[in-house]
Amino acid sequence: MKIFGHPGSTCTRKVLMTLAETQTPYEFILVELGKGEHKQQPHLSRQPFGQVPALEDENLKMYESRAIARYINRKVGGKLEPSDLVGQARMEQWISVETSNFSGAAMKFIFQHTFGRAQAKEVLDAAQKQIDLALDVLNAALDGREYLVGDQFTLADVCFMPYFEYLMNSPEKESITKRAAVRAWWSRVGERPAWRKVAGR
Repeated sequence: MKIFGHPGSTCTRKVLMTLAETQTPYEFILVELGKGEHKQQPHLSRQPFGQVPALEDENLKMYESRAIARYINRKVGGKLEPSDLVGQARMEQWISVETSNFSGAAMKFIFQHTFGRAQAKEVLDAAQKQIDLALDVLNAALDGREYLVGDQFTLADVCFMPYFEYLMNSPEKESITKRAAVRAWWSRVGERPAWRKVAGR
């Protein structure tokens, strides 16, 4: 199994965390984002949208980090997915929340504070409102729970983690830490040995 990506990429980190938690062997091929390699061949033949990561596994070639994470997890027995239908549905719900209601707004602050790509004030203001709503929903859901899907660490948690790692090193940290259940969740998942390795801590 080959993963083409960049270790600082949030989406690459979702896949690397899935690999680490499932102890799946892989070969990592660096795509230099700073050199624009993701927008050039041969990477465009793997990922036509010019993004990372991409996967090659025997005859399978695919892209999109959440789909790759699901594939890896199911290939090795589904450790990061509930075995029951209700649990699976809840996991998919939270992955959809991350995709539609959190990560886009979070990336505005990550661009601003981590990658040095300045964002307009009105963009950040709109992103802040979306993040606050998402964090309020997460805080209510995590009250009394260890993880997003009850007591099992799943791909739902994995999908949120790369954004939290960067936000905790930005002024957005206060938005996270002032919400007790979200703060407690991050203290659990953010210190997992696999994540510390993926995040380079």
